This record gives sequence, C-alpha cells and structure tokens, in this order.
Amino acid sequence: MTNRTCLAVILAAGEGTRMKSSMTKVLHPVGGLPMVAHAVRAAVAAGGSDVALVVGRDADKVEASARPFANDVSVHIQTERLGTGHAVLAARSAIVKGYDDLLIMFGDTPLVDSDALALARQKLADGAEVVVMGFRPIDPTGYGRLLENDGELVAIREHKDASESERAINFCNGGLMAIAGLGALSMLDAISNKNAKGEYYLTDVVEIARARGKKVVAMEVDAASVLGVNTRVELAEVEALFQSKMRREMMLSGVSMIAPETVWFSWDTEVGAETTIEPNVVFGPGVKVGANVTIYAFCHLEGANVAEGVQLGPYARLRPGADMGPKSKAGNFVEIKQAKIGEGAKVNHLTYIGDAIVGAGANIGAGTITCNYDGYNKHLTEIGAGAFIGSNSALVAPVKIGDNALIAAGSVITQNVPEDAIGFARARQSNKPGFAALVHAKNKAIKDAKKKR
Repeated sequence: MTNRTCLAVILAAGEGTRMKSSMTKVLHPVGGLPMVAHAVRAAVAAGGSDVALVVGRDADKVEASARPFANDVSVHIQTERLGTGHAVLAARSAIVKGYDDLLIMFGDTPLVDSDALALARQKLADGAEVVVMGFRPIDPTGYGRLLENDGELVAIREHKDASESERAINFCNGGLMAIAGLGALSMLDAISNKNAKGEYYLTDVVEIARARGKKVVAMEVDAASVLGVNTRVELAEVEALFQSKMRREMMLSGVSMIAPETVWFSWDTEVGAETTIEPNVVFGPGVKVGANVTIYAFCHLEGANVAEGVQLGPYARLRPGADMGPKSKAGNFVEIKQAKIGEGAKVNHLTYIGDAIVGAGANIGAGTITCNYDGYNKHLTEIGAGAFIGSNSALVAPVKIGDNALIAAGSVITQNVPEDAIGFARARQSNKPGFAALVHAKNKAIKDAKKKR
C-alpha cells in the first residue's frame, strides 16, 4: 500500500450555529489545537499524501490551521449546503486528479484514529470499492444502521426507515468513508437528491457501488474516532476523552501523576520519564519537559522548555520562551517569560523574570523584577553566572550584571554591574529619634477629626 496515492477530503464548512460562537466550529480547540488540524494530522499519519479542505466561513483561518500539518493542502469553498455528497463534490478539482484512495473525513471529529484510516485504505488495496467506518454506541437511537450479509455491507438504513429487527442492530454508520479513487468521481456524480429533503447523501454511494457489482464493506472503529462536535457540551466531552488518553499515555511512558484527572495536556506536550506532576498543573501548547523533573501543584506552562532535573512551583508560571536549564528552579509565585535560566540557577519566590539571560548557579532573591518593557519596546537583562540578586530588587533593562556580582536587597539597578562587584542603588538609612510618636499623634488627630464630621 506504500505506493498508493491518497486524497483526504475533509468537510469543514459547518458553521456550527449550535456552538453559539462567532468562530466557525472546526476552529474550536481540543488539546490546544483546532479540531480541523487534528483531522489533518490523522489523515497524513494514515498516508494521506494530499488534503482537500471543503470550507465555508473563516476559510483563511481554517486553511492556516491545516497547512502546518500537510505538505499539499487545497481549499474548496462550499457555497451551498445540499448534503454530504454535495459537500464532497465541492472538492471536484482535487478528486479529478486521480488518486488510488479517497478518504472522506470531517473537520469536527478530532479524535479520529489514523490507524483506522490506514486499515480502511488497506481494505481498498485488498479489493473493496467502498469502506464504511461504523461503531457501536451504547444507545443506537437516531443512527443509521449498517446492514451486512456474508461479510459485505448491503445497505445503510436510517433509523426512521429501519424495521424493528433492523433497529435491534447496534452497528451504526460513523460517517467516515474510504472510496477507491478510480471510480470515486463517477459514483459521487451518480448521487441523486430525490428524497424528502432534496439533498445529496454520501451514504447513497453504498447502493450505487453495489448496483455496479462493486464490493462494499464495513469496518468497526472506536466510538471516539467518529465522535463529532456540534455544541460546547460535546466539545467538553471530546476534550475530556482527549485528556484521558493523554494522561494514560504519559503514565505508561514513565510519568508520575498524583491526581491525573487534574492535569491538563496539550496535543504536543512532551514529558520525560521519571518526572512527577502534582495536582492542578496545566500544559499549554509547545511545552517540552525533560526527565526527572518535579512540577509541584498549580503550575501553568506554555511554550516552554524544561531540562532534566528542574523543580517548578508550586504556583509557578512559565510563559512562551521560558527555557529552564538542567537542575534549575522556579519556585512559588514565580513568572518567567522569554528568558533562559542557566544550569542550577534558582528563582525561588515571588519573582518576575522576562527577556533575560540568567547564568549558571545564579540566585535570584524574592521579589526581584526584571523591568523589561518601556511601554514601547522590550529590553534584555543579563545576569552572570554565580550572581546573587538580593530580595526586592528591580533590574531596569537593558542592564548587565556580571559573573559573581552581588546586588544589595532593595536596589533599583539602572547601570551595568561588573563581575565580582556589589551593586547598591538605594538611599542611605536615616533614623530620627522620637519622630514616630509625633507621626502617630498627627495621624490620630486627623482620624479623630474625620469621625466628628
């Protein structure tokens, strides 16, 4: 099958009015990735060399979501809603090029299994003309039933048209389909709209193929693989299934989670073995975590790289561009953004480090802030290896703190500090004996006067 070409036609034009959203349905994310991109990834993983997107509203955004995951993406606008068969033919200019296999997919089924798609293609290679992917729901009410005889699919019977014995069948149409490319366009063109709704139904391909003496088969897939999203309730249900799968895969790969149901991953999260994740940790897109890392409770990571042996949190936030070196530490209520933290460096408490380079072994005291933004532009703070930044210090960028330099607590540093130097930037303390009593008396008199008004 490796030499067979394949076109995946992904129907992604549904506006999703039941989502009650200004954004088209397939752009809603699951695991931090638009649903349509999940479908594209599955198609490519199954050998879909080309992808044809059938789109409507937000066409440019749907295309932008798909292109990073496929080499060849064509876009086809569906101007009318006349049924699934009509929607597929919107991609006629792609289909007519001639492919060995044609996969019909949906942009709102983000959990589609690439292995199932590959198996459907294998069945085409073995001689089937049409492969319909079905599933067995707990309650089949409302689904079209797949009627089989001697290993072939005889018909797809809609629930309202099914007999009592047919309704007892729990093998249901999942919507996904694979068609042999050579005769695909001819069969699609043969679909009629002579029905109560006046629409072109893709399922009619089964009857058309059988009438032409072609082999039609059904194959069973996991229910999640054909689970579509039409409402935000269903979106949340799909997200829950996605997260459950990710958590299981993480734990099987050697990651420990104390309360896995409270940890949320993105589609591309990578975590090394022997890492421990405490409760209520959220991974946004673009996070890579090495081995032997400890992530304490209530941390949030996005677009960050975490090397081996790092300790994070509790309540730490790594924003895009955060790069934690081996055995470094970001403690409680620390926020790091677009900054490289060197090996063994410690940022322990109540600190913001943004647009910075922190050298190996440096220690950043509690309440330290890199003042990186002037209202228009971002500026770099460089902190050398072994430097010690005293608590409650403000480092006004651009500024450079040399290796092994010390910054006195409470300093506002606006100039470079050479290596091995101590930087002081605060007024000398002055004590006024007896002045506290005078201030107390003055403030009390003001308060008493307010009460008499």
